[in-house]
Amino acid sequence: MNRFSHEIPDRAFMKALLKHTGIALALLVPLAAYSTFSHAETGMPTTNTNEDSMNITAPTSVDSVELNKYAGQWYEIARLPMYFQRNCASDVTATYNLNTDKAGKLNSVEVINQCRKQDGSMMKSEGLAKPANDTGSELKVTFLPSWLRWLPVGKADYWVLQLDKDYQSALVGTPDNKYLWVLSRKPTLSEAVFEDYKKTAKMQGYDINKLEVTTHTGTPKAIVE
Repeated sequence: MNRFSHEIPDRAFMKALLKHTGIALALLVPLAAYSTFSHAETGMPTTNTNEDSMNITAPTSVDSVELNKYAGQWYEIARLPMYFQRNCASDVTATYNLNTDKAGKLNSVEVINQCRKQDGSMMKSEGLAKPANDTGSELKVTFLPSWLRWLPVGKADYWVLQLDKDYQSALVGTPDNKYLWVLSRKPTLSEAVFEDYKKTAKMQGYDINKLEVTTHTGTPKAIVE
């Protein structure tokens, strides 16, 4: 606990928090700000009465993720709408860089989220992720400024729900069903893979009817045959 622990007024804290949670992507993301205010319970929708609702389960992460393979740049193909990405008009990407010690052991993952605004300018948000367990498929992410990261708040869940065996595409979400992203190593994704991810998301309780497909400059369509 450092000397700032009793000196940061609530208003200054909120200003700093909102400033550093401008965009999100998988990993990412302004969920840090959301988790500061809410500890939403994980649950399944109660309004869905069709036959598929009988098979809905709670969100489940994949058995394991090799983070050295997962690192690098990802393109956002689709997402559930969220307040902190409201200014992202196109070209949403997330880049993950591994931070290791001298022995090569993973310490953390640097998260860099970028997107293009409606006026053509770029937005960038930088955060830090740490594995929540030994599987690599569940992480805790914060976008608080570095001088506030010692606080026991502002950390959001980042779960890999489905992953291509060659680490070319992924389905990422939060266990409260609030946030969901479809990611790809390229700015496009085949319709077959996209539909498979949507099926997985639906069966884990996410509202896929609200998914928004992301536009990328120079790419007519993100979902291709």
